[in-house]
Amino acid sequence: MGALKSYTACAEDAGSRIDAVLAAHGLYPSRSAAARAVEDGAVYINGSTVAKKHTLCAGDTVVYEVPDAPEQGPVQGQAIPLDIRYEDDDVLVISKQAGLVCHPSVDHSDGTLVNALVYHCGVEHLCNVQGESDRPGIVHRLDRDTTGLMLAAKNDAAGLALMADIRDRAVDRRYLALVHGVIPHDTGMIDAPIARSLNERTRMAVRECPSARDALTTFRVLERFEHGPRDNGYTLIDCKLYTGRTHQIRVHMQYAKHPLVGDPVYNSGAPKDADANFGLDRQFLHSFQVGFTQPMTGEDLFFADNLTDDLAAVLDQLASRSLGRTEAGREVFELLADSPHPTAPVHHLEDFGAL
Repeated sequence: MGALKSYTACAEDAGSRIDAVLAAHGLYPSRSAAARAVEDGAVYINGSTVAKKHTLCAGDTVVYEVPDAPEQGPVQGQAIPLDIRYEDDDVLVISKQAGLVCHPSVDHSDGTLVNALVYHCGVEHLCNVQGESDRPGIVHRLDRDTTGLMLAAKNDAAGLALMADIRDRAVDRRYLALVHGVIPHDTGMIDAPIARSLNERTRMAVRECPSARDALTTFRVLERFEHGPRDNGYTLIDCKLYTGRTHQIRVHMQYAKHPLVGDPVYNSGAPKDADANFGLDRQFLHSFQVGFTQPMTGEDLFFADNLTDDLAAVLDQLASRSLGRTEAGREVFELLADSPHPTAPVHHLEDFGAL
């Protein structure tokens, strides 16, 4: 038997199903796991077991059983290809491929970036600063199907310094995203808090609630594409992250009514026609630029990474519909022209100025 814990339903829980609330607040890892716990009699509402479709009232006392966590062995190295763009004694810069999960989880016990880093470096030569034994080397993450540049650290001093710089917005992280709809203004900012979706644990949402965390994204329009017979046009944007919330760009752009092309989850408001996503089975989102200070030497480093073949093919299909590139678009594409896929050069940050 696992430990028993309690939770008091708040006003925003009122009227919601018990399994949804348990998942939304992270009391169980997923809604299906919460539903199984309710069905197994491991959840009590005001002292009584209930059905999973039971709805809560504000002030209800929920007692739930947390299963004992299975013992986990050390993370094993696996020979997974790594596209390493830079490496020294302290840090690595890699270009992550689509489909690669950053670290082990309930749904992905191996085959992750961490397994690849352990194979390449050895676990003793990776930082362990995320507070979990299965995350050596990790200082920030990209979604499984988001490609492009990300940082890893080889010792705790470098890892802690990079995490502090990310938190203090001293690491310049930029993403290329193609969104549905034509954005009329050249720049924009989305300042909206993000929390777990109340109805589905694996999704995030813009919400005003105690668990929500501040999230800030700015963007510049690079190129616009005119409407087609089955779509409402497209806009290529350069997004800059000032915070690092889960799925932040995807959630923010859906909130702005410009969801990412190909996004299988955050696609509210996107055209229903399958051709509108150009055959993509993942979101059009690529981490194309990162600039940071090497934490041990103080050297300013800058990296650029061109689009992957599948994303570049979408822009090729749209080329005849272009309404022209903005000045920012010309700057970015000039930069990427010097960074051919798959090998991108390393530059000093001052060589480019403030992009």
